[in-house]
Amino acid sequence: MRTALVFRVAVPATLLALAACASTPSSPDSSASSRATGPAVSTAKGATITLMPASGSLVSGKLSAAPIDDGVRITGEIGGLAPGSTHAIHIHGKGDCSAADATSAGGHFNPAQQPHGRVGSGPHHGGDMDNFVADARGVARVDVHALGVSLGGGDTDIGGRAIVVHAMPDDYVTQPAGNAGARVACGVIQLIP
Repeated sequence: MRTALVFRVAVPATLLALAACASTPSSPDSSASSRATGPAVSTAKGATITLMPASGSLVSGKLSAAPIDDGVRITGEIGGLAPGSTHAIHIHGKGDCSAADATSAGGHFNPAQQPHGRVGSGPHHGGDMDNFVADARGVARVDVHALGVSLGGGDTDIGGRAIVVHAMPDDYVTQPAGNAGARVACGVIQLIP
């Protein structure tokens, strides 16, 4: 009689353990994008960003953000750069530019837990965007895209986070931030409802 009771308890426990294993991803390299909550959907019509100097630079600017089909388009003008210089621009996870070197903005915004890379060319952070180039006067007209992010909607929302301009270009390879150098300007993304 005692053997039958042990068998009745052991079988359900074994079945529960097997069921738990079946719901776990089968391989450790499963795509992190499958953990995302679905497509990025914006609920705000736009945002403004006022970039302020960081790390002792003179870099500043005004940017606007607007939703596009597959993410967010960021446009505007940044000045105080070296003539003809190339710079990285990223969305960072925290909307805090209070540190003198803008490290308070944290690392790149990365809701899908992807490696750093070039936007539109395989895996990349939600905050990864293409480099921009300053003109002969040290002014850049910026027109970049962040894919897989939104303005005002869900886990991919960039509202309230920070845009950071870096001293050097992004190499799109070096982890976790593209070897882009010091943070020379920072601004918080302010949503327009």
